Amino acid sequence: MLKKIAALCVVASLISTLSYASGIQFREGDSGKDVTEIQVKLKEQGYYKSKIDGQFTKEITRAVKKFQKEKNLTSNGIVEEKTYLALLGKSIADHNSSPNGKVKKITDMALGVVGVPYKWGGINPKGFDCSGLTWYVFNKNAITLPRTADLQYKEGQAIGKGNLQQGDLVFFSTYEPGASHCGIYLGDGKFIHSSSRRGVMVSQLSDSYWKTKYVGARRII
Repeated sequence: MLKKIAALCVVASLISTLSYASGIQFREGDSGKDVTEIQVKLKEQGYYKSKIDGQFTKEITRAVKKFQKEKNLTSNGIVEEKTYLALLGKSIADHNSSPNGKVKKITDMALGVVGVPYKWGGINPKGFDCSGLTWYVFNKNAITLPRTADLQYKEGQAIGKGNLQQGDLVFFSTYEPGASHCGIYLGDGKFIHSSSRRGVMVSQLSDSYWKTKYVGARRII
């Protein structure tokens, strides 16, 4: 009986992950022009009263929940297709081909594989190394990257740490000099990467270890 329950829990978890990774959603911690648009609409309709800064904060989550409840939508504070359509009057799918939409698809896909184990040379959901993860999610969204972190560091546009945006690649000097580890910036000081100890996970740039190892960022989109 316990084995059966455990199996059902695993299936439920996989369904949830696949559902999340398959579509664009906006939630707490996100940032950018799309979030600004959400803030503006919430403010216009009286659900939000603070500044427009493009940051999906706890206050935005509360505002979205209130909006969803009044519109008889699932009140979870996440702006998915139905909420987006009700709030902005257009489909969230319209962003799929835009730069912002592509960034969101990339970060959603990366978040969908959190917990996948680390594997040296790994480039698929059975196991990723750091650059294997970035290579995989960008490639799945029709953006070709070199395979290794040091070569990825030569792509795109150099970005200062104070100007990071969601979807930027962040690089660190870890096991050898230069860009030897990489991840994808999520906003709010967070990045997702494949750690040699814990697999795909979310970390903070301000963590003492990563803060000292940071070497730079590149904007690909």
